[in-house]
Amino acid sequence: MISIDLNADLGEGFGRWTLTDDERLLSVVTSANVACGFHAGDAATMRRVCELAAERGVRVGAQVSYRDLAGFGRRAMDVPPAELAAEVAYQIGALEVFARAAGTRVSYVKPHGALYNRVVHDEEQAAAVVDGVLLADATLPVLGLPGSRFLKVAEAAGLPAVTEAFADRAYTDQGTLVPRGQDGAVITDADAVVERSVGLAGEGTLTSHSGERIPVRARSLCLHGDTPGAVELARRVRAELVASGVRVEAFA
Repeated sequence: MISIDLNADLGEGFGRWTLTDDERLLSVVTSANVACGFHAGDAATMRRVCELAAERGVRVGAQVSYRDLAGFGRRAMDVPPAELAAEVAYQIGALEVFARAAGTRVSYVKPHGALYNRVVHDEEQAAAVVDGVLLADATLPVLGLPGSRFLKVAEAAGLPAVTEAFADRAYTDQGTLVPRGQDGAVITDADAVVERSVGLAGEGTLTSHSGERIPVRARSLCLHGDTPGAVELARRVRAELVASGVRVEAFA
């Protein structure tokens, strides 16, 4: 039977401000990418999400990013490799404290936003992120785009490399994500997202922004929690995957 993990970006609030419905999404997903304070999230939020995830048996992942609270981690930044590695390790370590206090642990690492897209092609920044993961825990799997420099560098360093896909994001013909600033970069039609999810899990393919059918093999499927109707959409995706014979389970 085909199996796939469902992950979502959670804990993306700060102080009195909240963005995602963490509690309800944690009843659907199998892995939680928890913001570690650099693009969103704070200590209280991280602790709460870890406790909720542990209660539901959801894996906790560290979603590391550039230090960019004002830009939500989506602005391009040039961070020296040694500094970036230290900041990645710092974020993982912070989340690990709350994960262990909740009776679980950090199970994987996923870059966020501009950092995620940068390490697809930038080997130096990819190596810095990998160095940070190794500094924190040399056994942690990393989650990233199929064919990215990041996953190749991670594999070479001995880290488990796990591929993921995005059901609600448009892809280029080369298998990379269409930048968010372009029209159609985010897919908002619920039926289309559900159909793409089933296709990704079953066939490992999707239709690119230009209409080409391209291969996208992924072990994990990301569902963004900050889109309108995110919880209902996540439930529909999971139900359709199960109905099509796909086993939904965590990769870590």
